[in-house]
Amino acid sequence: MKKIYSVLVENRSGVLCKVAGLFSRRCFNIDSLAVGETDDSAVSCMTIVSSGNERTIEQIEKQLNKKLDVIKVKTFDESKSISRELMLIKVKYNKTTRREIMEICEMMKADIVDMSKSQMMIQVCDIPEKTKLFIQMLASISIVEVARTGTLALPKCSESDV
Repeated sequence: MKKIYSVLVENRSGVLCKVAGLFSRRCFNIDSLAVGETDDSAVSCMTIVSSGNERTIEQIEKQLNKKLDVIKVKTFDESKSISRELMLIKVKYNKTTRREIMEICEMMKADIVDMSKSQMMIQVCDIPEKTKLFIQMLASISIVEVARTGTLALPKCSESDV
């Protein structure tokens, strides 16, 4: 079972280390972690994706809520949220593979953001499963380098929010 935690924390040094330490000490796995400032520069939002059984998921939320630097913890399921991951991927190409790469990019709605005579950099912003699929599709062509953000997510909008 996967769960997404949106954790508002005080934007201070050491907070990320404390939260990661909580997971480490209790042997909870972090599948994905993304951190950034919110609209308030004194507050950061950590989006943490973790998996485990129901008890583990419950314990993670309880332990996060105990931390002094944590302002608020929200959890949501993948099915009730919109999630995205950003990936930059650099690939080698030649005359025969160039067209194939461009077709894959078009099919996967990816953008070529930089190019040289023998390499191109592609940007993909999509659900984590599609970024993994994109890597698989390009694996046979010659991937040079990959950089991925963690998953970012927000709960889906509902009529009661308006």
